[in-house]
Amino acid sequence: MQSWAQAMRNGRYADAWAIEAATIAGRDPATRDDPALPYHLRWVWDGRPVDGCDVLVRCYHGLGDTIQFARYLPLLARRARSVTLEVQPSLVGLMTTLGAGQVVAFDPARPLPPAECDIEITEMPGALQVAPDAFAVPYLTAGPAALPPGTIGLCYAAGEWDAARALPADLLAPMCARYPCVTLVAEPTDLAVLNPAGCPHDMAATAALVAECALVISVDTMIAHLAGALGRPLALLLKAQPDWRWDPERRDTPWYPTARLYAQPHAGDWPSVIAALMHDLPNSIAQRRAA
Repeated sequence: MQSWAQAMRNGRYADAWAIEAATIAGRDPATRDDPALPYHLRWVWDGRPVDGCDVLVRCYHGLGDTIQFARYLPLLARRARSVTLEVQPSLVGLMTTLGAGQVVAFDPARPLPPAECDIEITEMPGALQVAPDAFAVPYLTAGPAALPPGTIGLCYAAGEWDAARALPADLLAPMCARYPCVTLVAEPTDLAVLNPAGCPHDMAATAALVAECALVISVDTMIAHLAGALGRPLALLLKAQPDWRWDPERRDTPWYPTARLYAQPHAGDWPSVIAALMHDLPNSIAQRRAA
């Protein structure tokens, strides 16, 4: 699927969908949603049209993937007869306004039975054949938290999926000394932030903090997708060879119009990324205040 990833990164969506269709045509139907595989390695959609069908959308990847591709749900709801969304339990509350008739917490031990048309949420672009920038942002909403004006949200941890995405927290210390900041990581921190005990391990509370931040600075993880989906200004910090959805040669992305990308010039060079961000921050903050 490397050619698919390159086509998606380059914005050649028609090419990506053609590659996906050819891949699906070459698969053994008996391997669809194969219970012998981990969920994130399974394929679900068999290429059938979603229009007029009862569709079950399964969320087999990470929280960030679900948030990123949730933009397609309202369009799917307009084209399908019905939509059921089987989503990670922590995201149920965020997903109730996106058009699915039913939003069900995903229990990996007891997944829902197949519907007329099953699709994994990351397969929806190919099924609907609509580019990611065709959707208005924000498409998620959250009640804001009580934060001082101009507060910056910080996320430096990247989870276990790809440790190279994580940023050493101490590189953010100069930023915390200059601006009011909150951590969006669910663990205590030594940074001089307003919430040193860490961000609550609760999606509604996290979304509320993100919704009130004047700027979110995040590595490539769920917090970045949440900020983009909520329409918050986002500085996205990337490793030198990032995931397919981010082009390290660009400063913008069709996925989130409020995001600005900062990619490492070479592997492991986070200090250069932070230096570029700190250079841009005064102008960025001044522009937001003026707006």
